[in-house]
Amino acid sequence: MDTPTKQESKARTVFRVTSGNFLEMYDFMVYGYYASDIARTYFPSHDPFASLMLSLSVFGAGFLMRPLGAIILGAYIDHHGRRKGLILTLVLMAIGTTLVAIVPGYQTIGFVAPLLVLVGRLLQGFSAGVELGGVSVYLSEMATKGHKGFYCSWQSGSQQVAVVFAALLGVLLHFALGDALMDAWGWRVPFIIGCLIVPFLFMIRRSLQETEEFLARKHRPGVGEIFRSMIANGGIVIAGMMMVVMTTVSFYLITAYTPTFGKAVLNMSAVDTLVVTICIGISNLFWLPVMGALSDRVGRRPLLLTFTVLTILTSYPVMQWLTADPSFVRLLLVELWLSFLYASYNGAMVVALTEVMPPEVRTAGFSLAYSLATALFGGFTPAISTWLIHVTGNKAAPGLWMSAAAVCGLVATLVLFRTPESREQYKMA
Repeated sequence: MDTPTKQESKARTVFRVTSGNFLEMYDFMVYGYYASDIARTYFPSHDPFASLMLSLSVFGAGFLMRPLGAIILGAYIDHHGRRKGLILTLVLMAIGTTLVAIVPGYQTIGFVAPLLVLVGRLLQGFSAGVELGGVSVYLSEMATKGHKGFYCSWQSGSQQVAVVFAALLGVLLHFALGDALMDAWGWRVPFIIGCLIVPFLFMIRRSLQETEEFLARKHRPGVGEIFRSMIANGGIVIAGMMMVVMTTVSFYLITAYTPTFGKAVLNMSAVDTLVVTICIGISNLFWLPVMGALSDRVGRRPLLLTFTVLTILTSYPVMQWLTADPSFVRLLLVELWLSFLYASYNGAMVVALTEVMPPEVRTAGFSLAYSLATALFGGFTPAISTWLIHVTGNKAAPGLWMSAAAVCGLVATLVLFRTPESREQYKMA
């Protein structure tokens, strides 16, 4: 059993390693929350729908860089070490955030404005391609025996802190500045705050130690060997990607898209939707470590199966109930239910994904699976949800998108845990 000193040391390590993960998600959330303001500033149009779709498409474009970042930076981390890679991703992330924060609007510098915002988002996406994988693998390798699920849950837990912080900041700014000033320039303040956080995060992440598991590894494959191994394990990567689809779609639906959905579709106030988003982040933060720890006791498979099935059966009906008579209370109740489904599934999914990947390509394989799912499905969830509502006229259509993502998670779980050996291997790892 760990002594109090060792437990305290591990707690500090978890904080240091997840700090950059917090910034990465904070940046993504802020963009999602203020997508309407960004649309007016950088993508002005006579058609508000077209303007919003352009803004949300640039949000999604950042995710398209994730697979490239996963392959290149993932190979770097698997060869050079977890610590060096996590510092590099933080630097790249900071550059992208600064670009989005300071670029003048379209009315000032023309088409160069949206182009620079796109470059900033692509840089953020490139670094984020391996950030989640690097953090998850680090937490998995530093975890005490029998507690990998609990430790890995803090990768997603740090994201929820970012969700709450960004939404709470938005509420405070709306009260301090008012809607008019927020629409004019106040939406930039959260991005600037993100830039100011960077030096502090860089300082604490520099103190990270390399994991003992990586240091003990006698053979550290080169980039070519890592790429060949990933091709050889392509089936595992694809199945892992399908497992992540459920996580990434549900997460961006209930967090990044909620303020836009509440304002543009349900005609609710910006403050109400941000308050709901704060509650979602708190709910996620509670359930993630609880379910991660539960997966250490009962295994990954039971949780993955239970919550994919529940998501398939309930996502659309609860969205129908919400849109039939929109209100703050209904939005809160529906989002808290979807939060429970997301966090319960993700608490088991993240650690399971680290366990199915071969150790020599664990970071690259995890990151590629995660980034492919996010690039092809999750990152475009706000845009896809907006499009589905527009073409169908059905305000509850995003619930169908979440159910479809859960089908992917269910199929992947059945494939990866199809044999008794695989079920036992990942039960208590």
